[in-house]
Amino acid sequence: MKPAGDFDYDTGGQGYAAIRRPDPGIAAAIHARLGGAKTVLNVGAGTGSYEPEDRCVLALEPSRTMRAQRPAGAAPAVIGVAEDLPFDDDSFDAVMAVMTLHQWPDLARGMAEMRRVARGPVVVVAADGARLTRFWLNDYAPELLAVENRRYPALDIIAAGIGARSDTQAIPIPIDCTDGFCEAFYARPERLLDPAVRRAQSSWAFLEPGIEARAVAHLAADLASGAWDERHGHWRGQPTFDGSLRLITGYP
Repeated sequence: MKPAGDFDYDTGGQGYAAIRRPDPGIAAAIHARLGGAKTVLNVGAGTGSYEPEDRCVLALEPSRTMRAQRPAGAAPAVIGVAEDLPFDDDSFDAVMAVMTLHQWPDLARGMAEMRRVARGPVVVVAADGARLTRFWLNDYAPELLAVENRRYPALDIIAAGIGARSDTQAIPIPIDCTDGFCEAFYARPERLLDPAVRRAQSSWAFLEPGIEARAVAHLAADLASGAWDERHGHWRGQPTFDGSLRLITGYP
């Protein structure tokens, strides 16, 4: 079966639940933007990260591999895609979508669908591709960050697509972030040497053959020699990193 988005999570999504665990600080920021919503739809829900436990949540996720990793007691998950939500207009108090919009084949239609089924806010976590080169990984895998920049839609396009009015805020990434996306390890570079960590970051799959191995070998050598710490050691003591992560809320 053809993948619903630009990455095949049915074959490449194993292990996501173990590495991509919700971070409490990021979760708090998302949940605050849901306001007083009692019913929430999570679009592109994956393994269920960031779904609030104190509200009535319904998840929508096309990948069987990702649905299978949802924990016991998680919200029920419907099979479907953002571009064709199987719900009536104004069905939910709020809709959320976390780090998923960049994978949708028809972004405009998916955003319009979220806005259609939401009575209140549409809350999106996305990345600002223009900020990616600020991350030290650009010294080792510039091709990776270039790929991500091409995948990520512009924030103003997202903001216009999810509401008549909207606001955008930065989400600081904590030094001990439990959600294993690339920038989460800004102070723990050794973690990116772990193949299981990289497998839970879809961006590596878009590189040409040989680039990942070269980048990992370069990083490993610099960590072993101390060269990484000479150039980037100040990152290890930085309590938060204002990277690419952004929280965009659209209102009716």
